[in-house]
Amino acid sequence: MSQPERRLPTDTADGMLLIISGPSGVGKTTITRGVERSIPDAVFSVSCTTRPRTAADVEGVDYRFVDDATFESMKAAGAFLETAGIYGKRYGTPKAWVREQVRRGRLVILEIDVAGAVQVKGQIPEAFSIFVLPPSEETLLQRLRDRKREDETAIQKRFGEAQREIAAARASGVYDHFLVNSDLDASIARAVGLVLEERRRRKTDGR
Repeated sequence: MSQPERRLPTDTADGMLLIISGPSGVGKTTITRGVERSIPDAVFSVSCTTRPRTAADVEGVDYRFVDDATFESMKAAGAFLETAGIYGKRYGTPKAWVREQVRRGRLVILEIDVAGAVQVKGQIPEAFSIFVLPPSEETLLQRLRDRKREDETAIQKRFGEAQREIAAARASGVYDHFLVNSDLDASIARAVGLVLEERRRRKTDGR
């Protein structure tokens, strides 16, 4: 005889997985953190990574740090919702943790790229997804320059990557909403509104 599912007093039936994507310089991280702060039961998914831990990193808060062998073993066991390789280092979203938090009624937020969103939607098609767009390509290029982090050659390379990411997002068919970030505060409010509206709709539909 199976044991009854153990529930906590804080558990609800409103769990939902939220994907937020967008090109570099569009403001997606600020919007993601704004959504996380604005919705009480929101939790940000912490990725596993093989990149070295820095002095500023907090284990379990910034990332879960693992070696290459452990990462490969986890991937082979199907432990990730999605994986990505960036500058020779690997990143992965832990499947069990995400599913557990959703089951307990949390809003679980993933900030990932289009390729990652496609992977996640393949496993959890009910995930709710938002892609953040700049008001225009010219605005995005200026925002990249205003950050003053890179020289013009690097900025142009990043701008080209952003253009490709936007095109891939539009062609992917995995995003529920495209949110134009003209004003940051308004965009955060809009993103929060979209999430709350979707959770209400699902509750009404009995999903």
